Amino acid sequence: MIKQLLSGAALLALTAGAAQAELLFKPGEDPRFNWASYEELKKQDFSGKTVTLFGPWLGPDKDLVERTMAYFEEATGIDVQYSGSDSFEQQIVIDTQAGSAPNIAIFPQPGLARDLAAKGFLTPLGEETAGWVKENYAAGQSWVDLGTFAGKDGKEDLYGFFYKADVKSLVWYVPDNFEDAGYEVPTTMEELKALTEKIVADGGTPWCIGLGSGGATGWPGTDWVEDMMLRTQSPADYDAWVANELKFDDPKVVAAIEEFGWFANNPKFVDTPSAVAATDFRDSPKGLFASPPACYMHRQASFIPSFFPEGTEMGVDADFFYFPAYAGKDLGQPVLGAGTVFSITKDSPEARALIEFLKSPIAHEVWMAQSGFLTPHKGVNPDAYADDTLKGLGEILLSATTFRFDGSDLMPGAIGAGAFWTGMVDYVGGKPAAEVGADIQKAWDAIK
Repeated sequence: MIKQLLSGAALLALTAGAAQAELLFKPGEDPRFNWASYEELKKQDFSGKTVTLFGPWLGPDKDLVERTMAYFEEATGIDVQYSGSDSFEQQIVIDTQAGSAPNIAIFPQPGLARDLAAKGFLTPLGEETAGWVKENYAAGQSWVDLGTFAGKDGKEDLYGFFYKADVKSLVWYVPDNFEDAGYEVPTTMEELKALTEKIVADGGTPWCIGLGSGGATGWPGTDWVEDMMLRTQSPADYDAWVANELKFDDPKVVAAIEEFGWFANNPKFVDTPSAVAATDFRDSPKGLFASPPACYMHRQASFIPSFFPEGTEMGVDADFFYFPAYAGKDLGQPVLGAGTVFSITKDSPEARALIEFLKSPIAHEVWMAQSGFLTPHKGVNPDAYADDTLKGLGEILLSATTFRFDGSDLMPGAIGAGAFWTGMVDYVGGKPAAEVGADIQKAWDAIK
């Protein structure tokens, strides 16, 4: 059955007239929060005005964003009408083309925002906001670059404000297993490789790796390669690769694939060497919790604890560390991740006011204190995070010298969600990296 897409106006009507969410934390009372930034919002009175938001968040995420926006509403008098849709990507294109766009659209990845900016459907956020992001976000220039697109006239401007990030450069482990074996958390890639070899020498298996994901099988391998690109090549090379200016069969890219292979293609290093491609990524971390452990480490993004055994206590039964950079390469501390982008699709003073709200520490701290929110904002209080796991992830973001978005998500669908996935399956199945890179590049060259 084909789902009928609602118009933007119809979607927004679903939330029109809804009661404003109550303030979860009473202003001035919780010392973790920057209440001065909340009071600053009160200097302009927009009573009776409305701003409309449209994004991908539904269910609990919808509740979280509405509880956060309640502080903006209370301080400014603006009525925020948020609506979410699981067909956001299709609907926002329809609405912008029909002239019925919301004031602000929340993009789950920057690629679609870039396309709409090129068609003249987004409003530049201005040099002042670009300067603010560069100054106030860790690895600020990275976030400016990610949100900067060419407009209809070809001129580049900041069109996207990143708010709510995710971290992928992580390795998960069981602290008790490390302690029992006498292993220490590595802080460089050289140390990580040495630990991998030591675990084998001690008779253990270092890694659990699974690329299985139904029709999306292969995508976990693309994350490995993206992380390796950031640890072996410059951010400029990474950007060129994502844009296909640096080809998939270039020696730099082939070398990054082989860096993944150093871990995944050595039968002594993985718990199921003959079934890496077939092992579902949701099942692959289970070896961490076996007795004795079937593996000691698992590289995956911040969402993977959802698939740990029921009752797993983070920080006790399982923990994580930053997937480290090479000490011998001058590439800083790169972080691979993702994030949501706020863009103005129908300009108004109220829309501008909401973008200003997103710059305030309180806009981040209120969501930090709930769940599922990470931020590179250097002006927030890390103690506002709801738990130590989120705080630790947030510290990785704040320590980043470079942040780059998941490359496959920025590539054309036929590549990032097609040939790249297939290539990773072929690679762990035995095909040489150079041939895999050539096959993916051939698929990219075939795109009209």
